[in-house]
Amino acid sequence: MPSGLFRFLAVIFVLVTSLIFIRSYMSIGVKTIRLPRWLGPPSKKIEVVKIKCGLSKPCPDNFFAFKILSGAANVVGPSICFEDHMIMSPVKDNVGRGLNIALVNGTTGKMLRQASFDMYSGDPTLLVKFLKAIPEGMLVLVASYDDPGTKMNDELRKLFSNLGSSYAGQLGFRDSWVFLGARDISNKSPFEQYLKNTPNTNKYEGWPELLELEGCVPRKVF
Repeated sequence: MPSGLFRFLAVIFVLVTSLIFIRSYMSIGVKTIRLPRWLGPPSKKIEVVKIKCGLSKPCPDNFFAFKILSGAANVVGPSICFEDHMIMSPVKDNVGRGLNIALVNGTTGKMLRQASFDMYSGDPTLLVKFLKAIPEGMLVLVASYDDPGTKMNDELRKLFSNLGSSYAGQLGFRDSWVFLGARDISNKSPFEQYLKNTPNTNKYEGWPELLELEGCVPRKVF
């Protein structure tokens, strides 16, 4: 066999052998590669449900989340949170001695107005005017601070009772009270807590302990 032909065949043999080796190597490499999970196909999206106002669990659809805290003695002011919006609090510096009230639209959840009324040395007619002007469909959130009862007269007690309160009739000097009612409620509200100022059982000297009221109130659907 001529030497030139021999060299040609040798080169062909080397090329064929190299191709076989490369293909075998790549085949092994493909078989041993494993994608990390985070590079794999996207998993089913997990829906994260936000818990509003620091409640212990989320509210169902068509319900509003709320949390109301009364004041602690005459030291720490009250707070009112609705749908994760802090309406009134000591940090916002928009609370005062007496009764702190927020009005929220029962359908949209939008805040209409908030105000505080001094029930120790203030003018109770201002609160009477405020309550009588509440539009229909409004939720009324109330938190006491220091003294909610000294200027509480019969007219005010009736107005709060008409909003669904069960304890407005007995609210007195330095009592603790938190309440959520409605302008056009037909029965007594299930959202209310009351604690009487009793020297023998008061947590703070001269005042009962603060109250915390939280829950889910149904959206009003017309």
